[in-house]
Amino acid sequence: MSDLLFNLFAVFTVICAVGVVLNKNAVNAAMCLLLCLVGVAGLFVLLEAYLLAFVLLLVYAGAVVALFLFIVMLLDMQGGVKVSFTRTTIIASTAAAALLAVGVLSIRAHGQVPEIVVTGPAIGADLKAYAYQLFTTYLLPVQIIGFLLLIAMLGVIVLSKKFEGLEDIK
Repeated sequence: MSDLLFNLFAVFTVICAVGVVLNKNAVNAAMCLLLCLVGVAGLFVLLEAYLLAFVLLLVYAGAVVALFLFIVMLLDMQGGVKVSFTRTTIIASTAAAALLAVGVLSIRAHGQVPEIVVTGPAIGADLKAYAYQLFTTYLLPVQIIGFLLLIAMLGVIVLSKKFEGLEDIK
């Protein structure tokens, strides 16, 4: 059952990631990014990394995607001019796809990866110790990052505001 769930989450995540890259509409791309992050969180749950899944959904899906959608809708971005593929990009993408296919086929040919025997809890698996470190040792960096995100959001709002009467100054 877990192999089936892993394959479903993996395919779902890859399809959503392709949707992020190929979507011309920025809002639809952000929604595909949100679904891609949900798929990755599902993969984390299958690995029994519940804290990582929760943090991924809380921080990235909850904050970053919401901030991205807010900024995109505030700026009212339109799709740009479609750029045609050059010979170099076609060769590079074909080589990357071939390397990816060789990697997947080599993993399939050698069978499954041997299981790792875990003798004790993983380092950092204790939520109480993680919270203690976050709110003591790393409190200042977390607050600085939050403050920088707030400044960036306010900067985007100020820069995107259309001021009336500035055309006469030119």
